[in-house]
Amino acid sequence: MAVKIKTKFGTVDIDNDVIANVVGGAATDNYGVVGMASRNQIRDNVNVILNRENYFKGVEVKQHDNEIEINVYIVVAYGNKISEISKNVQAKVKYNLQSMLGVTANSVNVIVQGVQVLND
Repeated sequence: MAVKIKTKFGTVDIDNDVIANVVGGAATDNYGVVGMASRNQIRDNVNVILNRENYFKGVEVKQHDNEIEINVYIVVAYGNKISEISKNVQAKVKYNLQSMLGVTANSVNVIVQGVQVLND
């Protein structure tokens, strides 16, 4: 499935894997985010933090008419304020989607799948 954007020149199709890479890169670039988590942890292994090649497992893209909804599944570091991390992830994801792909996300939902204690 791809996101379809209508322009004055025609229709642009952006594959969900491309959107997942942009969203995953934006999410993991924030302070306090350990990494991406799978949206279906039981099937994909409960404690796995996704690497760059598997970001599509931690991002869900839904398109309803002309509205795009993004669900991002992350793991955060212990000792950080989860609400602030989530707000930062939402802002960065929206900004990167708009600046890199020209896609405006109507909603970015951040789902924290786990908290991890980092070793010093």
